[in-house]
Amino acid sequence: MTTGILDYRSDAIVQLMNIPEEDWTEQELKDALQRAIMLELSTIPPYATALWSITDPDNSQPIRNTIHEIVFDEMSHFGLVCNMLTSIGGTVVLTDPLTVPTYPGELPGGVNPGLEVFLSGLTRDSAGLFSDIEKPENPLAFAADGNTIGAFYQRIAKVFPKFADLLTGRHQVSFPLGSSHGAGNDIVPMNTIDDVLNAIHVIQAQGEGTDASPDNPFPGVPGELAHYYAFKEIAVGKKLVQNPTTKKFEFTGPDLPLPDAHPVARVPAGGWANDPANKPDQATAALLRTFNQQYSDMLRALEQAWGAAGPNSLFQAIGLMGQLRGTAQQINGVKLPADPRFTYGPEWLFVPA
Repeated sequence: MTTGILDYRSDAIVQLMNIPEEDWTEQELKDALQRAIMLELSTIPPYATALWSITDPDNSQPIRNTIHEIVFDEMSHFGLVCNMLTSIGGTVVLTDPLTVPTYPGELPGGVNPGLEVFLSGLTRDSAGLFSDIEKPENPLAFAADGNTIGAFYQRIAKVFPKFADLLTGRHQVSFPLGSSHGAGNDIVPMNTIDDVLNAIHVIQAQGEGTDASPDNPFPGVPGELAHYYAFKEIAVGKKLVQNPTTKKFEFTGPDLPLPDAHPVARVPAGGWANDPANKPDQATAALLRTFNQQYSDMLRALEQAWGAAGPNSLFQAIGLMGQLRGTAQQINGVKLPADPRFTYGPEWLFVPA
């Protein structure tokens, strides 16, 4: 059995990837799915922080829409993997302090080693970080390598059929995210191995594209790129186009200007109270506490949604996500005392019950 599976800072994914496929046990599959849940959860705070920093009032602004669509995708991926785990008799754990993402820091389980994930407003640098999180093993636009999220999902897809008889369809949550976003984004039950493999394909293809195309094959709108390429466009500031001569995809298209956004500074480890020069005043500290409480309550509601409470808790969690956005936008409007060129940002700190 893999050790430290609930420890966000462990190298549990590296350990799992080092076990030959034929030697995986039921427990290791459950451990892998719990770790995949933690991976999906870890992307939402940085992406949402960047999204909520945007002040451009145009709701059709392309970059705002792109990041909004990706956050929806990640929420869908999270739900699909939760269904995979509970359908084979596992328990979704989100509120053990060891499972909660911490920033800045690496992704859980040793994925993309050396990549420090931080919280900040939308900038070229933050978009570059997001593209590094989503990078495929073999992207079409430039060379990359390393231990990626996609490779981990591929291992799960290869191992899962061995345990197809464990699928029970119990403790499943259904939610039609696709009705407001696009094909492939519904959270659906995992009753059969085909359900599982189809869901893994959606997760991989939306994040990485395919071997032949950078497009998201399950888009919210026509022409939507997979996450890696969409974020890379924002980071580079150029649209991705196919060279008519070489047929290679290159970031040499029209300029892609950033929308207006609050200059949200990088959140220090452990929160703003750990930055003596920018220790928040009473009013700002109260906003930060409100956000952290809403976030923690959302995690509790999500955990309960895949436990005894069922779908009603999912609706509660969705409502809390809306509250988080409003509180974050208030925080983003407060200037840092030590450098008023920048503003505070939400801390995403877990508050135990």
